[in-house]
Amino acid sequence: MRLLFLAVLRPYTGNAVTARRIRDHLEAAGHVCILKDTSDFDSASQVAHLLGEENVQAALALHLYRAGQLLLGHRIPFGVIFGGTDVNEDVHQQEKKEVMGKVLEEARFAVAFTESMKQRAQAQWPQAQAKIFVRSQGISTAPNAAFHWSTFLQRAEIGHSADNLHVFLLICGLRPVKDPLYLVDAFSEWHREEPSVYLVIVGPEVDPVFTKDVKDRVQRSPGVRLAGEMPQADLHAVVKNCFAVVNSSVSEGMSAAILEAMDLEVLVMARNIPGNAAVVKHESTGLLFSDPQEFVQLAKRVLEDRALEGDLVNRARDYVRTHHSWQAERATYQSLVQSLVGAPEH
Repeated sequence: MRLLFLAVLRPYTGNAVTARRIRDHLEAAGHVCILKDTSDFDSASQVAHLLGEENVQAALALHLYRAGQLLLGHRIPFGVIFGGTDVNEDVHQQEKKEVMGKVLEEARFAVAFTESMKQRAQAQWPQAQAKIFVRSQGISTAPNAAFHWSTFLQRAEIGHSADNLHVFLLICGLRPVKDPLYLVDAFSEWHREEPSVYLVIVGPEVDPVFTKDVKDRVQRSPGVRLAGEMPQADLHAVVKNCFAVVNSSVSEGMSAAILEAMDLEVLVMARNIPGNAAVVKHESTGLLFSDPQEFVQLAKRVLEDRALEGDLVNRARDYVRTHHSWQAERATYQSLVQSLVGAPEH
């Protein structure tokens, strides 16, 4: 089958990683999967032209609003995958909510990454309840064995010896919803007390205006560094060497960075929001914090209690390998796409 897969493919983002992983699942089943960035299209008519030109038989969209709306009205069977932005942000704007409702009317199925995401979606669009189900993200990590930790420390302008260094890694695109500055002041204060701790923010410059604010603030903040975007294999190598992966987002669908850290057997510390709490169980598979001061308290505690760190890491590894199986995700999407063949038209 020839499939069109629409997604937001900004480089070095979780969306792009997820989309390419799902594309690989579909191509492994023998489908031709044409993965396109939503930013390539100004209108649905351009998508219609592509559908005809490529002889597309079915389609898939990651994000109902940003991608799904481009598939409306083409009378082609398609399925959709919820993004965190759909249910955490866009749903609060009536025009966007109505568009997503239309997408759900035409879609044959809709995938949510967590049970809480599914419930929020069903509450907003009760008429589509039967179409929405949960399939957690599958995770597969592959650190670049040739990447050196010392190279990363140089890139982050950290001169300390790696032997007595504790790097907390915040992986996110520089945009307000990821709130990369949330911990900066508290972390800088802690760094003044304990010079071996550093917060390093890694990710693409998504919002130019906001990025400037982040750079200005970080420059004035001891113990905090910006390292820019990195290829996934290099980033996995960095994660493997850091002390903890941090998430400080205002909202999340399901953070791939958190799941990858768990798979790589690295401690996770995450802001206590629904998307994170659906994955990280406090003091079981990681640590949840509700404010910057609590983050510092928890970080100090786990640095002093390495047995606790080991327990958290081991339980997180077992959790992610049980509930976020790459093989199970592959089977799900292959089955879903196959179900689009011969499905009746509206």
